[in-house]
Amino acid sequence: MTDIRSIKLGISPINWVNEDVLELGDHYTFDDLMRDFTQLGFTGTENSRKFPKDAAVLKKALAQHGLQMASQWKGVLFSEPRRRASELESYRQHVEFLKSMGSRHVVTCELGGSIIGDPRRPKGVQDVHPLTDEEWNHMVEGLHQAGEICKRNGMKLVYHYHIGTVVERPDEIQRLMETTDPELVHLLLDTGHAYYGGSDPLELYERYADRVAYVHLKDVRNDVLERVKREGIPFQQAVIQGVFTVPGDGCIDFAPIFRSFVRHGYDDWMILEAEQDPGQANPYEYASKSKQYLAQIVQELNA
Repeated sequence: MTDIRSIKLGISPINWVNEDVLELGDHYTFDDLMRDFTQLGFTGTENSRKFPKDAAVLKKALAQHGLQMASQWKGVLFSEPRRRASELESYRQHVEFLKSMGSRHVVTCELGGSIIGDPRRPKGVQDVHPLTDEEWNHMVEGLHQAGEICKRNGMKLVYHYHIGTVVERPDEIQRLMETTDPELVHLLLDTGHAYYGGSDPLELYERYADRVAYVHLKDVRNDVLERVKREGIPFQQAVIQGVFTVPGDGCIDFAPIFRSFVRHGYDDWMILEAEQDPGQANPYEYASKSKQYLAQIVQELNA
């Protein structure tokens, strides 16, 4: 690495427009996002509910602002075999969309038993419902089939462990890595969700560096997290209360993580992300400060 421009650094629209808590940032428009992303100098982004839905229109609009579509979240219900055919067809269409956008990664997360997207569960349920061994095996089979779809299209399935889902804790991440084919299921390193779920982000990366193909750079306000755990505050409320922030504004030291990236030769997308209330934390200002923080880390690495 020579400077921050040598990193494939992208920005997530979720800093402005939340996808889990829809009232957060709903006033922002596509033009607002493009203006801010351009002025901040990012080269990549993920998809957003505020973006045009037509692939050709979106690709042209992003290109006009010097942006590449890095990926987009895809929740799946592979743990329920009766839904497998329809889920895989939906996944195939998603892959085709991302491929048309020039993306090479498909951010994927199992939603069976989760509090954030399982349509079979009553609204307002606050506890994750763990998968049975049989359901876990069904999930793995589905992930392998989805991974084959990605591989045929020259892309990679990157699994996003996530708070409020059946893969969030260290033992669950380990089980996922041990029960899936490394040629078909890669890992998305999300530093914030790792820390929230009880993992050390650096240790997690060191352990699975050969599986990590995509990165979300997110920080955590530890005082908020401690209160969230002490009071049993659910994930969506934790987001509203500011549990997440941008790198450099929380408790995670990103310097050793970046040193590890260098040692292991990581050279793919890093997406700057912070799920927080944009009314309380101006997303442009926070992204700008975080980019400066990351640039300082890279400068010290090159010294």
